[in-house]
Amino acid sequence: DPQQAELATASKRKLRRFIVIDEVVDKLYGSKVREYFEENNVQHKILALPTTEETKSMDLVLNILHEVQNFSLDRRREPIIAIGGGVCLDIVGLAASLYRRRTPYIRVPTTLLSYVDASVGAKNGVNFLQCKNKLGGYTPPVASFLDRSFIRSIPRRHISNGLGEILKMALMKHKGLFDLLKNHGKYLLDTKFQSCNGLADHGDAALQTTRIAIETMLEELAPNLWEDDLDRLVDFGHLISPELEMRVLPSLMHGEAVNVDMAFMTFVAHARGLLRAEDKEQILQCMRGLELPVWHSGCSWALIQRALRERLKHSGGQLRMPLPTGLGVAEIFNDTSEETLERAYELWVRD
Repeated sequence: DPQQAELATASKRKLRRFIVIDEVVDKLYGSKVREYFEENNVQHKILALPTTEETKSMDLVLNILHEVQNFSLDRRREPIIAIGGGVCLDIVGLAASLYRRRTPYIRVPTTLLSYVDASVGAKNGVNFLQCKNKLGGYTPPVASFLDRSFIRSIPRRHISNGLGEILKMALMKHKGLFDLLKNHGKYLLDTKFQSCNGLADHGDAALQTTRIAIETMLEELAPNLWEDDLDRLVDFGHLISPELEMRVLPSLMHGEAVNVDMAFMTFVAHARGLLRAEDKEQILQCMRGLELPVWHSGCSWALIQRALRERLKHSGGQLRMPLPTGLGVAEIFNDTSEETLERAYELWVRD
């Protein structure tokens, strides 16, 4: 914005920015980030931290807040910048929401998962008492800056991990997105979601896939940003996975745990007669094509029962179970019997 730029340069106060960056991202891009702020004459403090699921705690939030306090940040004019994956964005979002009750922050996602998931919406949080995101709030960022070039440096498994959340939106809301993943999944993995010229067979599959995934996510989240309505299609893949992910850390990444959950729920939908056998097979085939796990030994029947009991506690006494009723269409159900769930589980394990 030229007006803002003029005001910023006219001000006698030097531009200042506090940046929290994941320590792995710092090794890859830290020198470029520092060079950027130096060239633009911005006084800055860069805090590199290990932001992993295991370190996602209030201790790390307090660590950030100590540094923010020492930096003497202006809570109205100096947004905190978070550069990293979903864990980094979540931790910084919570820290910003706590400092002086609400300090603006900016999200810069560097993984595919955070690009299509954590960068969208208002939620932030940390793990507590071995429970995923048990502490947190709803404070949207002032901006999310999306740059797919970051994704070039992440391992193939991390690309697949992000594809799990994209597939969630495809199965719930968008048959066209499902077809993109089914037809171009291997290409997206091979090219790490970069837009490549001269590959007419694929078009710009990376741009189309990420754009549709984010747009469908926004369609779901925007009217219900603070989750006043607990019936949420975006909860697909998130009924069993929080319990599973925390139980087997670090063997499953978030998108992988979500996909294990989605695979089981696909069998539940089929067992209920909501999903044709050929659609079930198409979904599982697509998951395998995206190199996502469709089963995990840690996902026992006892764990599923425990996870669904937790779900009942925090969803107003109803399961609110999103299930696919076709490819790209879904509904929320509260009447899935234990017998149906157990039958689906047995078929899932057998297959």
